[in-house]
Amino acid sequence: MPNIDRIEAVRRFNRFYTGRIGVLKEGLLDSPFTLTEARVLWELAHAAQGPGITATDLGRLLDLDAGYLSRLLKSLKERDLIRATRSPTDARQSLLQLSPSGREAYAPLDRRSREQVDALLGRLGDTQQVELLQALRRVQELLGDSGDKAAKNSFVLRPHRAGDMGWVVSRHGALYAREYQWDMRFEAMVARIAADVIERFDPRREACWIAERDGVNIGCVCLVQARDEVSAEPLEGVAQLRLLLVEPSARGLGLGERLVAECGRFARDAGYRRVTLWTNSQLGAAKHLYAKAGYRRVATEPFDGFGHPQVGETWELDLTARP
Repeated sequence: MPNIDRIEAVRRFNRFYTGRIGVLKEGLLDSPFTLTEARVLWELAHAAQGPGITATDLGRLLDLDAGYLSRLLKSLKERDLIRATRSPTDARQSLLQLSPSGREAYAPLDRRSREQVDALLGRLGDTQQVELLQALRRVQELLGDSGDKAAKNSFVLRPHRAGDMGWVVSRHGALYAREYQWDMRFEAMVARIAADVIERFDPRREACWIAERDGVNIGCVCLVQARDEVSAEPLEGVAQLRLLLVEPSARGLGLGERLVAECGRFARDAGYRRVTLWTNSQLGAAKHLYAKAGYRRVATEPFDGFGHPQVGETWELDLTARP
């Protein structure tokens, strides 16, 4: 039997969101276009770098009835918004593109759409925006095309900026408490490391990468000048990998391997002779990444910390050895 309450909850959300973004109005975003016409213009605008797209492929992409799409395209052609040219590879096919008038008409539509979404996000704080983006991605994952691996697996790496180190500390504390039951003393240690990264940061010799997907942070790592633990003096020719983290939602994308590789690449370019890191015997996935990248465990030391007996491990990567 259908679950009426759940069905009505989805319908209620649909009514809320379509009203919020104004698609019920006669012209979308104060334009002369319907929602479907605007979507067709968007698809053709983003196919502009190629030779165009066939009506058949466009209908398949938008899941539109062929007769309805044919009438819609005829209307757009009559308004000189799109043009059709014969395919150079198949004379039976025509390729659709925006005309110069179509590109001129689409530009303000695209701008107003961006402004509308910016206004919606502007009502929310940064944390709320992140929550919204994560929720939207989850909806796409549950209702979308599970075969669209390129979209789901995409991420970008960028330098750290204001606010990122607070996120690094917070996520380390929360994730390690949840996955390993480490107490807040671990978070305090991460906070001290993060503070050192900020205060001592030298962009010529050090780097920090934040991995981001759809505007949401999903991972991080830092490569810094290694220092003596007692005197804090720099260790000549030695870099240190610190604060590696990959969010659970981003595991399996190859992100951890990419972050570790970036550290090795930067260290070589900066002239370091070796990279060192400190980890824990429990962190099997991280240790697998280090071993795959050429690191070797050089020391172990048991200690009591973060609420449990631990075994710390020191790993090193020799940058002078031939790959």
